[in-house]
This record gives sequence, structure tokens and C-alpha cells, in this order.
Amino acid sequence: MKPEMLVILGIFFSFGVIEFFRTDLFHKNGQKKRDGIFEILSVLALVFFTQPFALFMGAYVTSLIAPQAEGALAGLPFIAGFALFLIFDDLTQYWWHRASHSLPWLYKLHRPHHDAAYMSIRVVYRNNIFYYALMPGLWLSGALVYLGLGWVYAFYIVIKMAVIYGAHSDVRWDRPLYENRFTAPVMWLVERVISTPATHHAHHGKHKADGVTNYKGNYGNLLFFWDVLFGTALITRRYPKEFGVENLPETSLGEQLVWPLISTGRKTPSPETRTA
Repeated sequence: MKPEMLVILGIFFSFGVIEFFRTDLFHKNGQKKRDGIFEILSVLALVFFTQPFALFMGAYVTSLIAPQAEGALAGLPFIAGFALFLIFDDLTQYWWHRASHSLPWLYKLHRPHHDAAYMSIRVVYRNNIFYYALMPGLWLSGALVYLGLGWVYAFYIVIKMAVIYGAHSDVRWDRPLYENRFTAPVMWLVERVISTPATHHAHHGKHKADGVTNYKGNYGNLLFFWDVLFGTALITRRYPKEFGVENLPETSLGEQLVWPLISTGRKTPSPETRTA
């Protein structure tokens, strides 16, 4: 296993251990029996199929288009390479995520991520397997790796996943920093640059009318700056009292995991069209 993957696994399990002792990792409020099953299946699918597939296909397609360009960016300065991943991976994921809350067919792939009635490290990889397989940012990351930026990607993906894990965890590491008079001014900048529990939990809130929930915004993954830039940010330094999807019918485990291969036949409106 590659070193960066070991580091990512270490960060993931560290959050898991913290949740185990502080917020009861395996017994979240509102969880259903199928939640644990789905989360295990979605993690296995991502690790062993969808992410390797998308990265490989991105590199493979690039090799077909420009076989002479392999390693062409290998000499690029680290900062420049990192910036390319921010644009071609994180920015495209912002728009992919935003589109998934506007287009009904794409929301069917993304809805499982919001079906959980809780926030946790467990929620990070909850998505239909096709959601990741089609994600443009993964394909473009594969292309950049082919072009010689694999060593930059190793650092980039560790930083990105650390932020994403921290933003999903129900161990709200940002709360004491907001309340401390020395760190509060620094957090004003931090919460506008990267995703934090307060800003990302708001995206997972269940009730749009609660003044905290913003499932029609706060789409950022690594950089929350994209939300600030494109006008979809809501910053309250508060956390929703309830999580999940609002005004939508139940869905099956199979539909969540592999729609459209399995479908209940119910039409699911997007969050942009349902009422608060």
C-alpha cells in the first residue's frame, strides 16, 4: 500500500477512535440497521473499485489522447502542481456536488450521503457507487498523475481527506476555537478557506427553515472558499439539531447503493425543488 494511503487510513481511524470514546461511534442517534451495512459496502466499493477505476481511466484516456505527454509536468514546482489539483479536482468537485443538488438523476446518486440522520466519520464515503465512478475530479486527477504529478497528489490527497474527515466528524473541533477569544479571529479566516464541522454540518441539516441548515449551499470539500467565491456560503458557527433529507420518500438499500440498476420506481425531486 502506498505511504499516502497509510497516512489517510491513519487519519480516518484516528477520527474513528475519537468518536468511539467521545460520541459513541457505532450507536449514533437516529441510525438504522441498514446504515452500518450501507457504509461498509460503500467504503469497500470505493476503495477496491470506484476510486481506482476513475483514477486509472483518467490516466488511460489521457495516454490515448496525448501519449507523448506522460510525465510532462514532473518538473513543475510543488505549489503550481498543488494549485492544479485544487482547480481540476477540488473546484470541479464543488461544481459536481452543486450539480448533484440540482439535477434529480444526479441527486439519486448523491442522496445516500444525506440519508444518515447523524454526522460522523462514518458518513464520509456514503454515496452510490456510480457517484464516485463518474466524478470528474477523480478522472482529472488521474490525468494529472499521468502527466507527472503523482508525487504532488500524494500530499494533496492527504491534506484534502484530513479536512473532509474533520468536517464530517461529530467531534466538533472548531467549536472551542470559535469560543476562545484568541483563536476566534483566526477562525474567521479558517472557516472561509476550508470546510469545518459548522459549515459542512449545515449542508447536512434536515430543515432548511432552522436558520442553520444550508443543503442548497456549503458544497465545498477541501476549500470552503469556493462557496464564498460563488455565493453559496452560509456561516453561522452553529450546528443543525437534525440531519437527513427533508420531505422525501424512503428509499431502499439497493437503490442507495447501485441506482439505477435497482430502483423503487419512486420519482425523487432534487433539493432545489422541494419545499423547506
